Amino acid sequence: MVRTLGVAVVGFGWMGRVHTQAYARVPHHFPGLSLRSELVAVADEVPGRAEEAAAQYGFAAAHRDWREVAADPRVEAVSIAAPNFLHREIGLAMAEAGKHIWIEKPVGLTAEDARAVSDAVTKAGVQGTVGFNYRNAPAVAAARELIASGEIGTVTHVRIRLFSDYAAHPEGALTWRYERERGGSGVLGDLASHGVDLARFLLGEIEALTADTAIFLPRRARPTGATAGHTRATGGEPGPVENEDYVNCLLRFASGARGVLEACRVSVGEQNNYGFEVHGTKGAVLWDFRRMGELGVSRGTSYQDQPVSTVYVGPGDGEYAAFQPGSANSMGYDDLKVIEAHHFLRSIAENTPYGATLADAVHSAAALDAMSRSAERGTWVPLA
Repeated sequence: MVRTLGVAVVGFGWMGRVHTQAYARVPHHFPGLSLRSELVAVADEVPGRAEEAAAQYGFAAAHRDWREVAADPRVEAVSIAAPNFLHREIGLAMAEAGKHIWIEKPVGLTAEDARAVSDAVTKAGVQGTVGFNYRNAPAVAAARELIASGEIGTVTHVRIRLFSDYAAHPEGALTWRYERERGGSGVLGDLASHGVDLARFLLGEIEALTADTAIFLPRRARPTGATAGHTRATGGEPGPVENEDYVNCLLRFASGARGVLEACRVSVGEQNNYGFEVHGTKGAVLWDFRRMGELGVSRGTSYQDQPVSTVYVGPGDGEYAAFQPGSANSMGYDDLKVIEAHHFLRSIAENTPYGATLADAVHSAAALDAMSRSAERGTWVPLA
C-alpha cells in the first residue's frame, strides 16, 4: 500500500529546486517505494521566490518565514536547503516539531552545530538524511566494493581533489558565503566536507590530520540586491573575504593508510574537477566526477608497469539500474539527488537510516574543525 507523505522545502535557490525535482522523480525510478511525496509548502525569505516556486512546481502553500512550515501539521518531512548559518536553527526546529529532515551539508557552521541537529533528530525519533551526494554515484559505490574486496590489495594512500572556479571571478559578490559568521569555513564547508565524506565512505575512519589554508581573493564587492547562487557585483562597497578559498590536508586513517585532500573554490580553468585516486599494494582505482560513469582500474599481478583499464559502470553498481538498462549510458548530477531523495523517503518508510546520515555529517564537521585548528597551529590534530 502506498502512503502520501507531506513534504516541504525551505530555501529555494538552486539546491531547493534540485530537491523538489528529485521528489517528483523518485516514483519514476523507484516505483516499489511505499511512500509518495506531496508538495505541501515552500519557504524562502526572498520576496516572490516562494510564490514562483509554488506556481511552477505545485506547492500548496508559499511562505516568507520558514517557521510557518514548522508549525504546519500537514508537513511531515522537510528539505533544508537554506544558507549554512540557518541549518542549525531550522534543523532543530523541524526535528523538535517531529518532522523528518533532508538537510544539505555541512549542517551548520561547526561540528557543534551538526551534533546539535543530530542529537535533536535522535531525540525526536525522526529520520535525517544529509546531502553528501557524490557517494551516491554508482561508480563510487563500485569503487567502494572493489576496495573492500581486496582486489587492489591493502590500501596504501588516497588523493581526493575538489577544484572549482565558482568563486574565481574577482567581481564575485561578497555574499554570506564569504563571511565567517554566516558562511563558516568557506571552501572547507562547501567542498572539503564532501571530500571528508568520500574519504570515510571509501576507506573508513580518519585518525588524524594536518592542514594548511589560504585566502587568495581577499576583497570583494558587496551586492546591492538579492542574490542567488554565485552572482557578480560591481560598484558595491568592497569588503573583506573572511573565510578560506583553499585547503590542503594530509590524512592518517585508522587502517594505516595515508591521504591527501585538496579543495579550492578559485581554481581558474577548473569546473567541478572532483574525484579521487585510491592506491593499494596490488592496484588502484580512479574516479572523475566529470566522467561519472567511468572508473579507472588497475589490478593484476604485474605491480610495475601494470596498466589502467577504463571500466564503465552498469546495472549492479549502486542504484544505476534504476536509471539506465545497460553499461555506459550516462547519468547526471540531478540523478544523484534522486537517489538521495529515495534514501530519505525509504528511511522514513522503514524507520531505518539509508544513505548519508547526521552521524556522517558530525564526522565530516569534526574533520573540518580539525583542519581549521591545524591551519592555525601548524600541527597534527587527532580525531576522536
